[in-house]
Amino acid sequence: MTFGRSGAASVVLNVGGARYSLSRELLKDFPLRRVSRLHGCRSERDVLEVCDDYDRERNEYFFDRHSEAFGFILLYVRGHGKLRFAPRMCELSFYNEMIYWGLEGAHLEYCCQRRLDDRMSDTYTFYSADEPGALGRDEARPGGAEAAPSRRWLERMRRTFEEPTSSLAAQILASVSVVFVIVSMVVLCASTLPDWRAAAADNRSLDDRSRIIEAICIGWFTAECIVRFIVSKNKCEFVKRPLNIIDLLAITPYYISVLMTVFTGENSQLQRAGVTLRVLRMMRIFWVIKLARHFIGLQTLGLTLKRCYREMVMLLVFICVAMAIFSALSQLLEHGLDLETSNKDFASIPAACWWVIISMTTVGYGDMYPITVPGRILGGVCVVSGIVLLALPITFIYHSFVQCYHELKFRSARYSRSLSAEFLN
Repeated sequence: MTFGRSGAASVVLNVGGARYSLSRELLKDFPLRRVSRLHGCRSERDVLEVCDDYDRERNEYFFDRHSEAFGFILLYVRGHGKLRFAPRMCELSFYNEMIYWGLEGAHLEYCCQRRLDDRMSDTYTFYSADEPGALGRDEARPGGAEAAPSRRWLERMRRTFEEPTSSLAAQILASVSVVFVIVSMVVLCASTLPDWRAAAADNRSLDDRSRIIEAICIGWFTAECIVRFIVSKNKCEFVKRPLNIIDLLAITPYYISVLMTVFTGENSQLQRAGVTLRVLRMMRIFWVIKLARHFIGLQTLGLTLKRCYREMVMLLVFICVAMAIFSALSQLLEHGLDLETSNKDFASIPAACWWVIISMTTVGYGDMYPITVPGRILGGVCVVSGIVLLALPITFIYHSFVQCYHELKFRSARYSRSLSAEFLN
């Protein structure tokens, strides 16, 4: 850290009157994101974007936040117990402090997560780290007035493309994008019908029209992606976002297939590349995931999977362990003990794994099933075990889903209120 009093080996954090002394090395890798950001500050303006005030002589950073809540959070990040709500403090206020310092609801103890879910369900409240008002603080600083109009314009453009409910223009843009997604999906599905392929073979113009529609859709998606990249705040973070990666996977195959067609031409080389072209064209199915930008349900699903990856991994481990045990036992009981009356469907453990997975998930296709009495008993145990094992992590995933839904719903309602004010004005 180059900013601050020269020669100082430590810094002081003043949070609501409570002072904490930290070494510079500890500050660099501090678990709280807002505190660790101080290490990268190079000027006083950078510091004031992170904290509320700064004393150069004392090398002290002031945060106008709840001191008791920060004490509980600091104990948690130091490894002293689980994160729980501070006594005599509102759950929503404590959650606001967590968001400010860089924590999420998933860091809370399970009982506190339930309390937070219940409170949010009653009030539909969500506190965000990027609340409107940061721009106003920038304008209040020296030199901020000149950059304010351009920043407001970029922020307005970014919300227009990223938040479908932020303005009337954003809603129109989102509606057009949804129409293009639906049209592209309809054309993709229709192109796989035998009657469509037969009609396209007889009528060349039909195939040409479908390609024109495909090119128009790709052009729209490409232009939208480029504009969103230009107006984004952090270009590196933009590239790393899952939805943006999916956009790239959905757009790139079209240009690859066009290049392959140009270089191979209408000859035998194109026939050899036919499988590759069909695979690339079928990757357009990723376009349907673009609907997640415009529907809270799909956004909630994606955010829940992101926050519950530990529970999902735990669920996969449960299934894999059960598959290994039950597939080995079923192969032994159905095929390994009596070779004369053995069940050919269970000739190997990998073949038995298929029966185990469809039994544990209670799908039961009926394509293979045990015929011996011990095998049927094992099948009953396998089904019951599958129900229990699959139900164990569901509670954690459910509470995370409820929390994510209320967060996204509140954000959408906040932008809808700003849209209503804009429409009335």
